[in-house]
Amino acid sequence: MDDLIGTQSPARRLTDPDEALAAFEGSSPEFAALRRPEPAALDWATVAEGLETELPPDFVLLTERYSRLILGRTLLVSTPLAGHERAWVEGVLEDQQIVEEWCEEARLDPPLRAFPAPGGLLRWGTTDWGDFLLWSTHGSPADWTVTVATRGGGWWHYEGGVVQFLMGLVDGSIEQWGLHRISPEITG
Repeated sequence: MDDLIGTQSPARRLTDPDEALAAFEGSSPEFAALRRPEPAALDWATVAEGLETELPPDFVLLTERYSRLILGRTLLVSTPLAGHERAWVEGVLEDQQIVEEWCEEARLDPPLRAFPAPGGLLRWGTTDWGDFLLWSTHGSPADWTVTVATRGGGWWHYEGGVVQFLMGLVDGSIEQWGLHRISPEITG
């Protein structure tokens, strides 16, 4: 049986996407050089149609402002590129097969399920070590939280959104349970 390591919670959940992004950008001076001069015009309708759900507003804003983010040269935030939204959706759905297998093998109590099951897990990021960073899709997309599935069989939850989770990795407020150390260095 895999382990549910636990749940981490931010001191205050940032639910406003602009506030979350501002806090994220304030956590490291490196962000200024990586931010797009103009937000990307992505076809979110194609993404929503392909996934059969909208995505969290903090992730949408992050994706429009940054083309690609890599933390510590190991954690990749998987984001669609303008004109390639359908290919991105296909990649996410392909990874969902792995998420489903991991959920079945984990035998956690209560059990975790892959999206599109209600509250299921949907991949938004990966690490070079084979770990998956997932949304727990309970409620509306604005309410989704983060679940980490480590390649070593550890599972844990973070009661904030993607942007706040990334900020916690950068500022050190999140313990990196079961992950290889992800340094706060940010590249694009």
